Amino acid sequence: MKLARFEYGDQVALGAVVGDRVVDLRDCLGADAADAVDYLTAEPAARRAAEELAGSAESGHRLDEVRLLAPVRRPPKFLAIGLNYADHIAESGQEVPKSPLVFNKQTSCVTGPVADIELPVASNQLDYEGELGVVIGRRGRHVPRDRAKEVIGGYLVIDDVSVRDWQLAQPTWTMGKSWDTHGPIGPWLTTPDEIDDAGDLDLRTWVNGELRQSSNTKNLVFGPELLVEHLSTVFTLEPGDIIATGTPGGVGFGMSPPRPLVPGDVVKVEIQGLGAIENTVVGEGDDSPRIG
Repeated sequence: MKLARFEYGDQVALGAVVGDRVVDLRDCLGADAADAVDYLTAEPAARRAAEELAGSAESGHRLDEVRLLAPVRRPPKFLAIGLNYADHIAESGQEVPKSPLVFNKQTSCVTGPVADIELPVASNQLDYEGELGVVIGRRGRHVPRDRAKEVIGGYLVIDDVSVRDWQLAQPTWTMGKSWDTHGPIGPWLTTPDEIDDAGDLDLRTWVNGELRQSSNTKNLVFGPELLVEHLSTVFTLEPGDIIATGTPGGVGFGMSPPRPLVPGDVVKVEIQGLGAIENTVVGEGDDSPRIG
């Protein structure tokens, strides 16, 4: 299924995308179901009912009548992997990591597949990174690679938006990766049964219609199953956790001269079988205190 969190009028709900429509799943999952995690953690009978409804219903809202939101509103953990494609490693002037390079994006950065990305007042070094996102569907600790698919609940598209000067100012990258609005995800969560092989999906990123990134997830240094094994060695993976698996070459700051994002730029990231997200860059406004 393709699980979409969507806004219609004054309501927010979880639905299944079927063709050009989205079918509300609240009758199956509960009146408060408004997040993909509500499906991932539902009882088997409720999940089967949701699947049947999605497979048979011709009703629902047209996609152009609703606003798509982040399918996972606030993941328990938003983990990301750096330097995980050979061409991006080369353009960054780094060496191939011997093990996955893991950092955190603060979960407050999460935003929707069509929401605006803010250029911070504090920096003009804004960049894009199209990535495959892995969403955890079941709790797991010490998960071996050959059983990793048992805990993966689905996949989605991510733009790991980066503020390069803040990213490179410290040995850890969290401060450059966690600004508000810098975690667009979506357009929906696609469950594994709809994807033949997450390790062989075309990934492309455009800025204002210009193709900047074009690769395939088979070029990942560390694939999704290995990442699940590696991360779960240290901590329990929980439903709703997101793993951003890394970006290929073609980022703006890998160009000569660098090409940072500016207000008005439109970034589109598309992954084969998973759909596309498209976000417009806007100015943050000002840095006045925002309290309460």
